[in-house]
Amino acid sequence: MSAAQTSSAISLPGAGPRGQSDAVDTVLSCLGQATFTWDIVGDSLSWSANIEEVLPGVPVEALAWGSEFAKLIEPHPHVRREAVMGGSGQDQGQGVYYQIEYGIRARMSAPVIWVEETGRWFAAADGSPAYVRGILRLNNERHAHDEQLRKLSQHDPLTGDLNRTHLVAALAEALEEASRFRTSFAFMLLGIDHLARLNEAFGFDVADEVICEVSQRLRARLRGGDVLGRFSGNKFGLILKNCSADEMQIAAERFLAGIRNEVVPTASGPVSLTASIGAISAPRYARTADEAMSRTQEALEAAKARRHGSFLVWHPDVERDAQRRANIRVTDEIVTALNENRVVMAFEPVVETASRKPAFYECLVRLRQSGGEASLAPDIVPVAEKLGLIRLVDHRVLELVVDELARSPQVELSLNISPDTTTDPDWWASIDTLFHAHPGVAERMIVEITETVAIQDIDDVRGFVTRLKDFGSRIAIDDFGAGYTSFRNLRKLGVDIVKIDGAFVQNIARSADDRAFVQTMVDLAHRLGLKTVAEWVQDEEAAALLQGWGCDYIQGRLTSLASTQRPWETT
Repeated sequence: MSAAQTSSAISLPGAGPRGQSDAVDTVLSCLGQATFTWDIVGDSLSWSANIEEVLPGVPVEALAWGSEFAKLIEPHPHVRREAVMGGSGQDQGQGVYYQIEYGIRARMSAPVIWVEETGRWFAAADGSPAYVRGILRLNNERHAHDEQLRKLSQHDPLTGDLNRTHLVAALAEALEEASRFRTSFAFMLLGIDHLARLNEAFGFDVADEVICEVSQRLRARLRGGDVLGRFSGNKFGLILKNCSADEMQIAAERFLAGIRNEVVPTASGPVSLTASIGAISAPRYARTADEAMSRTQEALEAAKARRHGSFLVWHPDVERDAQRRANIRVTDEIVTALNENRVVMAFEPVVETASRKPAFYECLVRLRQSGGEASLAPDIVPVAEKLGLIRLVDHRVLELVVDELARSPQVELSLNISPDTTTDPDWWASIDTLFHAHPGVAERMIVEITETVAIQDIDDVRGFVTRLKDFGSRIAIDDFGAGYTSFRNLRKLGVDIVKIDGAFVQNIARSADDRAFVQTMVDLAHRLGLKTVAEWVQDEEAAALLQGWGCDYIQGRLTSLASTQRPWETT
């Protein structure tokens, strides 16, 4: 077929004179469309005269033959033939409709032209496709839009790196590939140190500049085939293919130095940065993407705890795994005990130093076992605090203490609460409801907060103390001396009782330093009008010293250990 034949207009059903055909071609060109006929048996292509306007730069020979035209198609060269020959439709006289999309690259260096092809194929006498009549329409804008949506769905909008979803998918693919070919790779989690401080000092726009700059520096230091993704706000995930343990160390230092050695220019001025990295060798220590992510996060947190700007590789740890199994056991035990109402109180007397008469009782948590006995569970509270269960425990303890106070109007009880409970709105709602349901109870309840909680935020704790005192309750600072609360802060908080940390009390008979410390605290507390309790009193010698110094109350082995029996009913 000649070039002249190739560019000649095809005869369409209903086409009029030549001038009318030219007008149609003009309209089609404006719409970015061209019509064609494809003789499948002979493989020849005929186009409307405007084809060179719609597909500029495509060689004439490629427009003349179906097989030549297919060589320009991306990504699947045979998509046109498959759409016609691979369908299950049958021509009933009206042809069989099809619609496909593909790209055309006129030359190796030319950009891809995206088109949509719609047409109908018509059958020969044996029912097989004989020829096609259709329309080719430019689809660049739509494809660009779809490509943009696809990119946005896969990439982080700030940095352009893979987003977390597709980073995890790439990690899973790397694990599968490494297992199949018996290779190894490194997965790293890099966290920018102190990004929250930058947000606070300069604003979030500067932090965004920092994140983008870190992304660029990491990308510049990757090898071909490595993968970079944004894991979360200040964290990046890196997949380093074919990376040994020694190479992992070298790569990590390269990344850290690239961030550490040069300041980041921002709109608010230069910013100095460090980053920390946690890493794991996979698939040796991680068989799934979830394992790899959780273990690198663990390694990253450990690296930051050791020193910001450092690198740490995750390895199995027998003690850590044993502790986690214990945590799981205790967690299950706590939840089960709460559900089965097996959390009970043990009462430890706090007695007047001189008379040894009980002033009030401290309520301690115990778990009642299946046999009925209540076991000491010293790990319950710290594990519950660590795993977020302490809120449930504190709610249950509050209910038990108020119930006990309502049952025993002659008794005063104290309970310890965790740091999170001081700002828990549900706990406050419960205490308000319980106090209104049981008038007179609030005045006989003492709430103990540890000194370390009190110093975290004096203003918040002062609000907590004020609200409780408005109900009529008293407040005690527990373990006083273990933290750094000054007596000035004690006055500011408005507490009623100071419980001196037993670590200083237990050896006062043998340690001059402890004697001086405890005596000074008792004296200063009295000058502020506060009552004092000495914890962990072991013997009469210590009790005599405390009485001589004017300590109001003592508590510990000398007076009595905690019991689930109600001591006030047996005395």
